[in-house]
Amino acid sequence: MPAIKQRMTTHKLVFVDLETTGANPVVDRITEIGIVEVDSEGVANRWSTLVNPGLPIPAFIQSLTGISNDMVRTAPTFTELAPALYERLQGALFIAHNARFDYGFLRNAFDQLGLSFKPDVLCTVKLSRALYPQERKHNLDTLVARHQLKADTRHRALADADLLWQLWQKLRDTFPVETFEAALGKLLQRPSLPSHLPSNAVDDIPDTPGVYLFYGENGIPLYVGKSVRLRHRVLSHFNADHKEYKEMRLSQQLHRIEVRKTAGEIGALLLEARLIKELQPVHNRLLRRQGDLCAWQLRENEQGQLMPVLTHANEQDFGRADRLFGLFSGKRKAESALRSLAESHQLCLVQIGLERRSGTQKPCFNWQLKQCNGVCVGKEPESFHRARMEAALAKLRVDTWPYAEAVGIIERGTERTDVHVVNNWCYLGTAHSDDEVHDLLEQSPARPAFDLDTYKILHRALANKQLPVRLLHRQHR
Repeated sequence: MPAIKQRMTTHKLVFVDLETTGANPVVDRITEIGIVEVDSEGVANRWSTLVNPGLPIPAFIQSLTGISNDMVRTAPTFTELAPALYERLQGALFIAHNARFDYGFLRNAFDQLGLSFKPDVLCTVKLSRALYPQERKHNLDTLVARHQLKADTRHRALADADLLWQLWQKLRDTFPVETFEAALGKLLQRPSLPSHLPSNAVDDIPDTPGVYLFYGENGIPLYVGKSVRLRHRVLSHFNADHKEYKEMRLSQQLHRIEVRKTAGEIGALLLEARLIKELQPVHNRLLRRQGDLCAWQLRENEQGQLMPVLTHANEQDFGRADRLFGLFSGKRKAESALRSLAESHQLCLVQIGLERRSGTQKPCFNWQLKQCNGVCVGKEPESFHRARMEAALAKLRVDTWPYAEAVGIIERGTERTDVHVVNNWCYLGTAHSDDEVHDLLEQSPARPAFDLDTYKILHRALANKQLPVRLLHRQHR
């Protein structure tokens, strides 16, 4: 007897559907549970209950499901139902449509009560996709029409769970037993993947350094990430989606995965930062393009006093600029950071350019708050204030590019060697031959756009001195 057939005769099946107050398993709650239990003899037992979610059901959800606040007001809470429900589900193969949703809600609800809920899970979307790969749609309404299932109502838990039991019987009777069991075997042996991904979506993902890209319907970029273990990191997204709403949303939208291997972590960091800015993925927040990159630069004014002046990346080459401090995504953040330094180091707001005064010897606002040592009223020598100001700014110093020309940062991995071509703290690309290095240098603009995230990655890499650096020269053919 085949392994899966033996499995199905020794394990009961539970076809499960939930209604909830929303799509977020962390903040939303279950309002109805419907279960069709099927034993090894094929005998079905139906069970359902309304659940008091302990919070109001949104009007849209009430309209969709027909479950009102009045209907659940006297219903048992999940805490009251949990012991018997947990026992009912134990030892069963958990079957649901878009199973990550229903399983995610139940697992999260059981977790909150200290109960570990980790059944074998089968998604009927994936089962339908495995058996009918030529079909594009596999939502429940489509399957009801395709297989002529008897739907008394929709969006009620027990009715939808019963539809899944009907679907199971239709599929089992339509295909040869070997074909049906082979599809089950593949789905149960594979990592639990989002329903829109093909079953082999992660087969070829290596556990090496690199960048992964998640795409939604019609090729929309959803997320870009990096890891020194690509396969492990990609699968971790799907293990977390029952707990985190953002992971669940990402899983529900995911249609395709692309990976790009690198030799090591530096290459993955550089490529991730570049791709996020180029593609602007929906779910990435960090590393996005900084619209108005600026910094403070110490310059002498007409009176010969040294003071910070706000300068922007589009005005000069930040990679070569001298006396540059702090990198900020806008004027407001730059001024806020300088004001914080003034308060913590007793600096004069007039002397650092954050406050104007109409006449000499007029105190700055910080002096009145006893947060200035008094250079504005002659109580502190300007040379002393200047020294303290430079010391306060020192931790924000932007280092100038330490080389006369471009360099190649050489990163060796187990399968490849990457040469990251860099000039003036700007990442020009990764090469694997002298010709590719030449092309990157020749094709780069005269002054590449300075990027804060790339600067941080490269500054850290060069400071650690763990990777060899090779000087590069433009060569004309």
